[in-house]
Amino acid sequence: MKEIKAIIQPGVVSKVIDALKAIPDMPGVTVSEIKGFGRARANVPHSIVEWGVAMVVKAKLETVVTDEMVRQVVEAIQKNAYTGNIGDGKIFVYDVNEVIKIRTGESGPVAI
Repeated sequence: MKEIKAIIQPGVVSKVIDALKAIPDMPGVTVSEIKGFGRARANVPHSIVEWGVAMVVKAKLETVVTDEMVRQVVEAIQKNAYTGNIGDGKIFVYDVNEVIKIRTGESGPVAI
C-alpha cells in the first residue's frame, strides 16, 4: 500500500478530483487548504503574508491506495494538475505499513 500526497494549485482541485473519481476502485481522497512557500519563496503577486512570512495558498490531496493503483493515480494527478506555470506542485509517494478501519476493525488493503 502507498500513501500519495500531492501539493497542487487550488484552481485545479475539482479537475483533479473528477479524474480521481473516474478511477475504478479509487478509495477516496482527503483535501486540505494549506499555505507555504517553495523555491520561489512566494515572490508572486498572489502571495499572502502571515507571521511576517510571504506564502501562497495551495491544496493538499492525500490518499492511500494499493500498490497496483499508484501509477494510475499519480498520472491522473500529474495530468490534471498541470498548468505549465511555476508552482504547479509536487507529488509524494510513501510506503504504508498498515491500515486499520476503525468501524470494522478490518486491516490491510481491504481496510482502504
